[in-house]
Amino acid sequence: MFARLIRLLVPGLALCAGIAGAAQPATVRVDYTHSGNALSDTYALEQVLIEPLPWAGDTTRSLDNTNRGQNRVEVVDAKTGDLLYSRGFSTIFGEWRTTEEAGKMSRSFQESVRFPKPDRPVRVRILKRDERNDFSVAWSVEVDTDAPEVVKKLPPAPAKPIPVHVSGPSPQKVDLLIMGDGYTQADMAKFEADARRLSKHLFTVSPFRERANDFNVWALAVPTQESGVSRPSTGVHKASPLGTRYDIFGSERYVLTLDNRALRDIAQHAPYEFIEILVSNETYGGGGIFGQFSTAAAGNEWADYLFVHEFGHHFAGLADEYYTSPVAYASTSTRMEPWEPNVTALRDPARLKWKQHVKAGTPLPTPWPKAKYEEDSRAYQKRRAALRAANRPESEMNALFREDLARTKALFAKQPHRHAIGAFEGANYEASGYYRPAMQCLMFDRSDAFCPVCQDGITDIIDLYAGKARP
Repeated sequence: MFARLIRLLVPGLALCAGIAGAAQPATVRVDYTHSGNALSDTYALEQVLIEPLPWAGDTTRSLDNTNRGQNRVEVVDAKTGDLLYSRGFSTIFGEWRTTEEAGKMSRSFQESVRFPKPDRPVRVRILKRDERNDFSVAWSVEVDTDAPEVVKKLPPAPAKPIPVHVSGPSPQKVDLLIMGDGYTQADMAKFEADARRLSKHLFTVSPFRERANDFNVWALAVPTQESGVSRPSTGVHKASPLGTRYDIFGSERYVLTLDNRALRDIAQHAPYEFIEILVSNETYGGGGIFGQFSTAAAGNEWADYLFVHEFGHHFAGLADEYYTSPVAYASTSTRMEPWEPNVTALRDPARLKWKQHVKAGTPLPTPWPKAKYEEDSRAYQKRRAALRAANRPESEMNALFREDLARTKALFAKQPHRHAIGAFEGANYEASGYYRPAMQCLMFDRSDAFCPVCQDGITDIIDLYAGKARP
């Protein structure tokens, strides 16, 4: 069925028929709820279903050795315990439980894991990081994908995927699905143009530029009645198929959907391993959860940056390297070594995780004009908050962002370690105790390039899905 769909969408592209080759198993999705608060959590099975399209991934690369994510899914043989499939991921619940609200109440979030259909009953295990930052089993459930209660008949696709950048059969490529939310039927041409524009920009940024042929990009949007998505803090509420909105966890710029079921039920009609949701809004905003999805406001002047930065979170598990902007998460006194590849607690400089990039003689920690940067940033954040409070035009916010970036570049320009890789204090939303690899990077501010350490982190994930780059 899917090979026929691809031929209809991309006439003459016989190359893609390999997506639905006989060897490709079906795609299994396990939907469950994840509930709890800051102190405890529980899981409960919702349903097991067989998605409409065959597994898009390479079945020879089923095991994840990158050690990324706050969680990990493992699919094991129910009888022998042999590991058949694994992937690291993080969750919205994992972020929410660090908020102030999680200390006062419990909430429930929808989650899903997907894997190639096994030929035997399996046990699906969800692991999470423990106090040593190692994975331990948090929940497991036995799944027989041939059982009568498994959902195997699903409604027809509400929209057809659009091929944006097709390099070859899905099993040998990374499949990125760009979804739209807040685009009306009249906006469909705009959505396709936004998806093409932003994916084209992604492939101008290293290492995506050098690995563009390892990607397929698809676009899919279900039309809305009104343009744009909800911004509750400004009294704007709009219905949309994915339920994407601003103001997640009280942060005016944080854009996510909490309706995982709606997201997966639409996404399942296109091949994908990663998702970026474009919202048809001008207001600055976005978000990204490793292994789940990322979002970006396609109508904003900084959409190129938002698309790539948030995709860095979702695709590679890159941490935010900034620390002066207000966030919804509560700070912690512990300084456990982060699992993210681009931040460190620097417990042992001799064993720095990116030491291969550090030149001999580079001091660790690495000096930078931290005090002056923080002074300037306090003034900038005050102006930013005032603009939002007064609901000023987005053009004024964009001008402030340009001014801030120019000031930072000027401050850093003549610093002796400007282009060094070291350990610069201030990262992961904390002014002290965490360190980033470079003075400036796309994960630190609105600059336009990833540092070498972030590039390595991205390359590891491309290799996991598409194999090592050929020389």
